[in-house]
Amino acid sequence: MNECPMGKRPAALAYPFTESERLEVDPTYARLRNGEGLALVQPPFGGEGWLAARYEDVRTVLSDPRFSRARALHEDVPRMVPFLPPPDTIMAMDPPDHNRLRKMLAQAFTMRRVEKMRPKVQSVVDRQIDLLEKAGTPADLMGDFAVPVSMTVITELLGVPYEDRDRFGTWVGIIFSASHPPEEAMAANESLTGYLAGLVAQRRERPGDDLLSVLVEARDSGDRLTESEMVGLATAVLIAGFDVTSNHLGNMLYALLASPEHLGQLLEDPGMVPGAVEEMLRYIRPATGESIPRVATEDVELGGVRIKAGEAVLPSTMSANRDASVFENPDVMDFGRKHNPHIAFGYGAHHCVGAQLARLELQVAIATLLERLPGLRPAVPVAEVPWRDARNVWSSPAELKATW
Repeated sequence: MNECPMGKRPAALAYPFTESERLEVDPTYARLRNGEGLALVQPPFGGEGWLAARYEDVRTVLSDPRFSRARALHEDVPRMVPFLPPPDTIMAMDPPDHNRLRKMLAQAFTMRRVEKMRPKVQSVVDRQIDLLEKAGTPADLMGDFAVPVSMTVITELLGVPYEDRDRFGTWVGIIFSASHPPEEAMAANESLTGYLAGLVAQRRERPGDDLLSVLVEARDSGDRLTESEMVGLATAVLIAGFDVTSNHLGNMLYALLASPEHLGQLLEDPGMVPGAVEEMLRYIRPATGESIPRVATEDVELGGVRIKAGEAVLPSTMSANRDASVFENPDVMDFGRKHNPHIAFGYGAHHCVGAQLARLELQVAIATLLERLPGLRPAVPVAEVPWRDARNVWSSPAELKATW
């Protein structure tokens, strides 16, 4: 086991390694997986940290309790965004506090409850395609489909007024956009949490049949959520259900438009859609991993490197999902892949609690779009599709013009 070559701490690499080019993955990740496995990196904010690139190392960091999320709440922790999460939000907790919040939130995302949402998701998708057909071509599959579909589903689940979508959509966009200075991102984050705190207060006066009302009930019952825990849960659900899901869907639609072969496979055999969604989750850069650091609570051996107590590790699920020791031909998008244990939704205690709802949305949206618009094709060369300037290591099309 080595701390670093020649006993000296290596120079930190600037991170991200390069500007992301659409769905391509920087070759540095492959060099790390095939070489030292870990690299000392310097992200835009905070201090230095170790980037874990191999599948097994990433799963270890995500599941080993010696790597703490709660300890990653100080200013010198390496991160992609300028602000730190509140200490009582679910993404910043370790067990047992994390387990308490997760157990409560998981009640809203059981397999049974998610499946009961299928007709609603189908209705949302159908209505949005109706609007696409009415407006005619070319259509923006990002702004006129992926974003409104994901936004409608999550706002109705939470009980957020749909008419406020432009407000919180703008806030989320600023938080994760590299085009806005850090102080604007921090202000947008404060506005978003303040807005949700106001909705929580409204639900205390007028409960409804939505997740916000469930959180309020938990606050006033035996579960004893704090006010900030409620707001933190609502913020996490909103961001994941809106920004993360819409970007997943936009990237998947871009991947299909960019590859007539893969698009043709799904048009010929719609039964392949669930497996195709899983493969695109693996192949396309996920929104979790590098932006969510862990801190070692004691000296830990990881991939042959000694991580000292107090040092941060950034687990790259993106790189892990391209590990050739786990996935055959990992750099090929293969809709017929049989063995696909990807970790796009994370792994361990912080595995995404809403993963099944995201899968449902993605499958229904893609299957229905291709069924109703079988002539779908890009309206502009895919190389000219404008890309969003994201603050984290994941991005998506700014717009995706298509015709049929």
